Amino acid sequence: MEKTIFRIAKMDCAAEEGVIRMKLEGIPGIHKLQFDLPDRRLTVFHANALQATEKAIHDLRLGGEKVSHESNSGDEGLEDDEFENVRERKVLVFALFVNFLFFAVEIVAGLMSRSMGLVADSLDMLADSLVYGISLAAVGAVVAKKHQAARISGYFQLALASLGMVEVIRRFFGEDLPNFKSMIVISILALFGNALTLYVLGKSKGQGAHMRASRIFTSNDILVNGLVIVSGLLVYFMNSRWPDLVAGGFIFLVVANGARRILSLSK
Repeated sequence: MEKTIFRIAKMDCAAEEGVIRMKLEGIPGIHKLQFDLPDRRLTVFHANALQATEKAIHDLRLGGEKVSHESNSGDEGLEDDEFENVRERKVLVFALFVNFLFFAVEIVAGLMSRSMGLVADSLDMLADSLVYGISLAAVGAVVAKKHQAARISGYFQLALASLGMVEVIRRFFGEDLPNFKSMIVISILALFGNALTLYVLGKSKGQGAHMRASRIFTSNDILVNGLVIVSGLLVYFMNSRWPDLVAGGFIFLVVANGARRILSLSK
């Protein structure tokens, strides 16, 4: 068994982890991938797959470079796979539930309050749910099924983001002010939901790289919640719909970029 450590400069959230998994898991000889997002490191346990692994990481254009390589490392890191899979499933189910719950809440509230920021935030939650759902459904699946599921998710996210941007542009030319109270209240609730997720994941600190990946992903969601709260306050103080539209447009671009990355790796 060989162990190779890579530094991936642009790997900073679960989305990058997902696309890297899709790229590498189909390579013959790779036995296990360990992700350390805070340090942007990837450890690959493999047998005679170094050249193919290096090429795949280079093709991702995420700033990957080899840090170290060890031969004859035995079965280090492979003994507890079954327990790690159980923990991974629990994390994915919890994250999926929280994200989909707040997607449902925010999409209804966004439509009722005429807030594109809330609608966009809800679709960002849905995009996160799809990422977690793909990972959950793909545990134990063959590579072809993983790529097919990812491709469907990517096209769906891209369609949602495109429709959202069209609606943002339409509203620039005339629409009533959004209900800033609903924007702020619902976003605060979503922020508390993500904070609860962070707390639960934080209790698992040190029990696996995927736990840390989930914490970073949820931290990004909290930042988006904060953006919608700020835009709601600006709607009130400026008596303008522009802050809401700008926030919505920005979030839709984030969702579209995530879809682009997923599609590029699912080919």
